[in-house]
This record gives sequence, C-alpha cells and structure tokens, in this order.
Amino acid sequence: MATLSRISRRTAAATHKHFIKSLSRSFASSSSAAAVADVSRESKPAIPITPSPDRVKWDYRGQRQIIPLGQWLPKIAVDAYVAPNVVLAGQVKVCDGASVWTGSVLRGDLNKITLGFCSNLQERCVVHAAWSSPTGLPADTNIERFVTIGAYSLLRSVTIEPECIIGQRSILMEGSLVETQSILEAGSVVPPGRRIPSGELWAGNPARFVRKLTHEETLEIPKLAVAINDLSKDYFSEFLPYSTIYLEVEKFKKQSGISV
Repeated sequence: MATLSRISRRTAAATHKHFIKSLSRSFASSSSAAAVADVSRESKPAIPITPSPDRVKWDYRGQRQIIPLGQWLPKIAVDAYVAPNVVLAGQVKVCDGASVWTGSVLRGDLNKITLGFCSNLQERCVVHAAWSSPTGLPADTNIERFVTIGAYSLLRSVTIEPECIIGQRSILMEGSLVETQSILEAGSVVPPGRRIPSGELWAGNPARFVRKLTHEETLEIPKLAVAINDLSKDYFSEFLPYSTIYLEVEKFKKQSGISV
C-alpha cells in the first residue's frame, strides 16, 4: 500500500508540472497573437463610414405627443391644456377647458376616450378602453364636465357623470359607473360593473359606501374643477398654444383651392 501511494503521488506531481507548462505556453501564444493583431490594426488605415444620402434622419430622442392610429387622430380643443410629455393615441377627444397634466397617457386604440368640458386628469393618470363592457354599457371611456381625476389613477372603459371627484391612485375597472356629484376617496378600487350612486362618498378596496355627501360638499366639486382650470392657464401661457384645429384649416383651404 505504501508503494502504491508513493507511485500515485509521483504521478500527480508529474501531471501538475505538465499542466503548468502547457498553460504557460498557451498564455504566451495568445499574448503574441494579440500583439500581432494590434500591430496589424495600427498599420491599416481606418475606413471612414459615410451615411447614405437616401437615409431618412429621424430624431428618436423626443416623445411623440399625438399618435394617430389608422384613421383616428386625437382631437384637442384650442383652449385645452395638454402637458408636453402627455401621450394621446387614437380615438381621444379633449374638450374645451379640459387639462391633462404631466406624464398622463390616454390610449384610445380599442375604443373612444372623451375628456369633457373643464375636467382634468392630474399627473401620471392612465386612461384606456376595452373592446366591450361586461355590463352592456358603452365600452368607451367617457369623462363628462367638471370632473377631477387625482394623480396616478387608472381608468378603463368607465363612465363618469358630471361633477365628480376621483381621488389619487384610484382604479376604476371595466363597465363601472360613477353617477353625478359623487366622490371616491384616494386609493379606491371600483370592481367591474360597479355603480357609484349620485351624491355619495365611497372608499376602500373594493369601494364601499361611506356616507351621503352634504349640500356644501356637492357645491365644492365644480369649484375644484374650475380652480384647476384656472391654474392650467398659467401653465398654458408658458407653451405655444397647440391644437388640431390647423388640420381643419388646411382641409378647408384645399377644398377652396387655396395653396396651403
């Protein structure tokens, strides 16, 4: 057994020495090859790359605010305020006096989205619509006049009647209906097909009835929407007025034979 162990130790030592020698040879050959490659690269002149004259120069750094989808083009009223980094896609209509604030996305690729008179979507709201509604109501998203939507809210195929407040980070799912002069507390989740009756305060996940609104509270709802509209005018004056009315003017000029 002692003889066998000595033989195995000698064999292992010899194998280790052979491995070290072969590894050093491979490192030496790879370094010499790299040096030859560097010399060859230095000797060859760099070939200049000239862009093709037919290449279209696109600027991908900016964000597209208005995204037409097929025959659908978002429509913005002349006195509506839409922040510069808002995205409007497809069947979207922003009515007079409405405001869409920073970072919001209105995606009308499957159905229509309407933001009514003097209503507002605050920062980073997401609004879109489904093909159909489980309740049989219209699947488009319809936000009527004097409605305030809090920041970070998500709305999908909902109907919000006039003079309502939707608190921040609320989620309204397909087919939900918020009747006039109602308030949803912040963080509320309205399940699909749920109806919020008129003149009530709801809150929670899922949203539940809390209490009836007082007459004074219902009077404050449109005042809040008007105050935000007045605030949007200060922002509006900082940017060039932008709307899609120029498309109608160009169409009228073409029909009248006037050069555009």
